[in-house]
Amino acid sequence: MKRVLILHGWGGSDHPHWQSYIAAEVAREYGCVSFLRFSDADLPNRDRWLNELKAEVEAFKPTVVVCHSIANILWFHLCNDDLDLRLEKLFLVAPPSLSCDIKELASFYPCEIPQDLMSKEALLISSDNDPYMSYKEVCELAKDLGVELHTIKGGGHINTDSGYGEWKWLLGEI
Repeated sequence: MKRVLILHGWGGSDHPHWQSYIAAEVAREYGCVSFLRFSDADLPNRDRWLNELKAEVEAFKPTVVVCHSIANILWFHLCNDDLDLRLEKLFLVAPPSLSCDIKELASFYPCEIPQDLMSKEALLISSDNDPYMSYKEVCELAKDLGVELHTIKGGGHINTDSGYGEWKWLLGEI
């Protein structure tokens, strides 16, 4: 049985965000889902969030992980900690730049690109106009990670503001 862990970014991903849609749809089909709510979503702290993520991974034992925004960087930090974990699928959606200089996210940087994403399959999903990572950077990241890149034309940060509530395509991929 799939065990889907959903990791939100800065500010959370409450309804009508696509992550809440995915969580509800997986649960509606009697799937096993954890939509982890990190503490203080508006003032994220890498160490606190990383400890919460480690505890959830240990307790929930996911087979699929879906990251959005800063949660991608958090996942990279987890991968660099050498945990004994092997997912079936990993979705890295709209990561911010590895040279992000937003002060509220400063604790997440610097971040090294992991050598192992701890997943049999991984897909990087980004747009060609994300305000938090240039398209050139996302192409380089996909290459450095050795993963396929799925590009959405004009998708912005792939969040509610850019029209992503119901996202049936991603649901079908999970």
